[in-house]
Amino acid sequence: MSPFKVLAFDIFGTTVDWWTGIAGQACRLAAGRGIELDGGAFAEDWRGRYVPSMDRVRRGELPWQNLDALHRRSLDELLDEWGIGSAFDEPARAELVRAWHRLPSWPDAAGGLARLRDRHVLAATSNGGFALLTNLVKAERLPFDCVISAELARHYKPDPEVYLMVAALLDAEPAEVLMVAAHIWDLAGARAAGLRTAFVERPLEKGPSGQADRAEDADADLVATSFTDLATQLGC
Repeated sequence: MSPFKVLAFDIFGTTVDWWTGIAGQACRLAAGRGIELDGGAFAEDWRGRYVPSMDRVRRGELPWQNLDALHRRSLDELLDEWGIGSAFDEPARAELVRAWHRLPSWPDAAGGLARLRDRHVLAATSNGGFALLTNLVKAERLPFDCVISAELARHYKPDPEVYLMVAALLDAEPAEVLMVAAHIWDLAGARAAGLRTAFVERPLEKGPSGQADRAEDADADLVATSFTDLATQLGC
């Protein structure tokens, strides 16, 4: 029997393919405004501001705001730096921010989650806002039992408050929660909060030329090549 009551899944990069989703939507919106855009580079530049922007909130340099608000701040800077800000009015910028609500899941995600759900409570656990995660999970028909957004704790991972909130809300001890992620920094935060950890390999998370976190560098209780592989390891 699995020793875990709850499996908490990171979303961006672990469950869904942000690179493909953002690159494609950015290209489409830019093309509609007569701009030829390198969507992959744009997505990488935008995503590169993700952790630094959250860290400003974590350090108290910015008041609490959800990820949509942080993405909008980063987008405004990004468009100006790319010299295309004048082509994107307010509705276009709002649509770009909502691109993060519409991301394709990895091919193994839905099937692997369905198997794991037979024996565990599955929680989508992300720094994404509550509305963002709800929209994303619904659109991709991902079989999570619940959404637990960092917005509920008003902290961002890797703050311990986020991980401990998962255990508290689902009536579990921290050691009964397995944090599943493709990011070493996320798993390190979970481990420091007393959770168990599983690293899932996503070699294309940062696109075909990007460098994703590697299994050999992960200090995790379990290492899996996919959600279906994780299900097999947990006897599901």
